[in-house]
Amino acid sequence: MKIGIIGAGFVGRAVAKLAIKAGHQVMLSNSRGPQTLFSLKPMIGCEIGTAADAASFGDIVLIAVPLTSIGQLPVAEIGGKPVIDAVNYYPERDGHIAELDDQTTTTSEYLAGFLPHSKITKAFNAIQMTDLESDGLPAGDPQRRALPVAGDNAETKKAVIALYDAFGFDAVDVGALTEGWRFQRGMPTYCVRMTENELKAALERAVRPKPAGI
Repeated sequence: MKIGIIGAGFVGRAVAKLAIKAGHQVMLSNSRGPQTLFSLKPMIGCEIGTAADAASFGDIVLIAVPLTSIGQLPVAEIGGKPVIDAVNYYPERDGHIAELDDQTTTTSEYLAGFLPHSKITKAFNAIQMTDLESDGLPAGDPQRRALPVAGDNAETKKAVIALYDAFGFDAVDVGALTEGWRFQRGMPTYCVRMTENELKAALERAVRPKPAGI
């Protein structure tokens, strides 16, 4: 599978390394241009390009940029494609966004507003990237860590779950994209190591935060 990654920070690079190790082709991109990524091509073994290049290249596209940058995404090139949303909301970095603060939407639904023709699945947002690279275990290991996934498109979910498995993690399907709040930043499941049964129980117990200021 070809994976186009928009964002070459910790998330983009970690996923790129693991995907290439699993036999996938990867193109990394960032907002500053491919000339700033030239060392990653020999270091990781990926292709490099612009965000539009990465979107066109990928059979699936991973979005791993700050929330404030999603208005700059190449909408036309991403349109109609499966998208993995690894974006998190940090008000201290991104500024306050009213509809996220008042809990009328989730980060993935907010992203979907910028990419109305894409098939978005929320994944890879609830684990530290150092752990993503080091915590993988073989299938069947009783201590294997589980990671959550949410989305409305069954085929995109299937592709994400296959990546989780290849990287050494079980997957817990949380349901529709609207359920992504259950593992957003600040929730009890966010970046906490859990097995599949532990994660399922924690997600089920999750209570949606009250709007900011209440």
